[in-house]
Amino acid sequence: MDYPATIDVTTPDRVANWRALVQWILAIPHLIIASALEYAAGAIAIISWFVILFTGRLPAGLANFQVMIIRYTARAELYAGFLYDEYPPFDFAMAAEEPGGSAVQVTCRPALENRNRLTVGLRLFWIIPAILYFLLIAIVGVICWFLSFFAVLFTGRWPDGLRSWVMKMLRVYVRISAYALLLTDDYPPFATD
Repeated sequence: MDYPATIDVTTPDRVANWRALVQWILAIPHLIIASALEYAAGAIAIISWFVILFTGRLPAGLANFQVMIIRYTARAELYAGFLYDEYPPFDFAMAAEEPGGSAVQVTCRPALENRNRLTVGLRLFWIIPAILYFLLIAIVGVICWFLSFFAVLFTGRWPDGLRSWVMKMLRVYVRISAYALLLTDDYPPFATD
């Protein structure tokens, strides 16, 4: 699927059993920063909404800031969820292209020019079906994440089916985030691939 926002995670075959117990604790500084950045993302989205409505374009600086927030949040949450074991860097590089060097690759291609003012103007209403879809996927994804906690704790492996559902949830999350933060006018697909 060629959506302007994607995520790819290189997960290890084996995970140290202790990681399921304590990795989320190690991620607390990142989760606090990610939470603060998400508040900033909301404020930037409001500014972007007005800018796009009046000018028909999204400034690259605002777009890059939103991409950085999506990337940072995804890395923090995936580390807390013991999907990879490399401690994420405190990286605030504001660039749309993926800087690399991490097991989590979040790629966004923000639309800067010739924005559709109608889809931006009505974004709050049009995103509702996508959010409802995400909530359904997220319920299953969170249950899978919970079950995987015990699987990793006792076997040191993520079961493929559980990891697959968690990755589906994360792909939908990144797409909806890009749409909600006005990085694209392409409606997020009702697909998990």
